[in-house]
Amino acid sequence: MTEGESIITIDLAAQIPAERLDRALATGHPDISRERFKALIKAGSVRTLSGQSLLDPSHKVDTAMAVAVTLPPPAPLDTPAQDIALHIAFEDAHLIIVDKPAGLVVHPAAGNLDGTLVNALLHHCAGQLSGIGGVARPGFVHRIDKDTSGLLVVAKTDRAHEGLARQFADHSIHRRYLAIVNGIPIPAQGSIDARIGRSSSDRKKMAVVSANQGKHAITHYAVQERLKQAALVSCRLETGRTHQVRVHMAHIGHPLLGDPVYARRTGPNAELLKKLHFSRQALHAAELGFVHPVTAENIACSSPLPPDMQELFRNLRVDKEV
Repeated sequence: MTEGESIITIDLAAQIPAERLDRALATGHPDISRERFKALIKAGSVRTLSGQSLLDPSHKVDTAMAVAVTLPPPAPLDTPAQDIALHIAFEDAHLIIVDKPAGLVVHPAAGNLDGTLVNALLHHCAGQLSGIGGVARPGFVHRIDKDTSGLLVVAKTDRAHEGLARQFADHSIHRRYLAIVNGIPIPAQGSIDARIGRSSSDRKKMAVVSANQGKHAITHYAVQERLKQAALVSCRLETGRTHQVRVHMAHIGHPLLGDPVYARRTGPNAELLKKLHFSRQALHAAELGFVHPVTAENIACSSPLPPDMQELFRNLRVDKEV
């Protein structure tokens, strides 16, 4: 065994009908995902206790047996850990919920190679990340835009990552956003069921597309308060597509105030936005709820409007008495 490796022993019960080896391993050791086990099997890291290598992930486990799995040390992510202040809404050994400020990029990319949420989490979670996919990194199952503020859940372990991904896939995650939009939607509440895909005129933008394109997307909205030629709107996501709230609200004629991509720079509140130096989309991820993928407890977090959106809201109120 080389330095940094570890060996775990997993007892596999006989399955009737016989179960695939990778699935049986994931059942026997749920902290590691099935995909990770599949890669370990193909790498020759799974052996019977007598030393026979098991190299086929689809091998049928039809008798009770025990196997030894050699786990290589997680490869370090080629991203520096940085001590960046974070507002933590919830954290345990399996996952962390961050209340992200507007302006903080989630992932390093061209133009933002550091100073991101990933850099911050690598520092904050030092030694706590399990090596999701074989690399020591935080596991993201959803994202919010750089200039959107609010709640974001990140997995620390394979088991949490896989469990959260399942809940996002079956749309059982509760996500509610607060947005300040141009104009007052009529009716005051409703559902927007419109597919979202890449814009045919600008590949950097998303757009509502025809029935045979893009991805299914549903947003349920409700006006919380009528403002001066604007409204505070609650948006509950049934799906989670790129720019979903921004695209859907613009689609029904009520783009988010300050949105540099989907809203015009002119309008009844343009001077106010300029006066307040408000240059981002007025969107905040206010509520996040799900069943904890490991402990099965109900997790529910909420986040108030950040100061810049509060100031915009106060200036737009009809009575301005806040």
